[in-house]
Amino acid sequence: MTSSTFTIRVDEAAKARLEALALSTGRSRSFLAAEAISEYLAVNEWQIAATRAAMDSLDRGERVAHESVRNWVESWGAAGELERPSARKA
Repeated sequence: MTSSTFTIRVDEAAKARLEALALSTGRSRSFLAAEAISEYLAVNEWQIAATRAAMDSLDRGERVAHESVRNWVESWGAAGELERPSARKA
């Protein structure tokens, strides 16, 4: 994979934490910063994709009644735990 360089500004406290982590892990600040950015992107891309998928399902009229979800969540850990409710056309 090719890489490129860019500059970011962080406050002194964040820089000190990054330097301490780099020292304690034997990794470079650059490696740790790149890893952190990669993780941030993965989480946020996943969240945006999931939100878009949910909005698309609502646009198609697929919904789960609030009470069904509430009853399901309240049953978690109980002997008669309910199955996850499925979407139905509204």
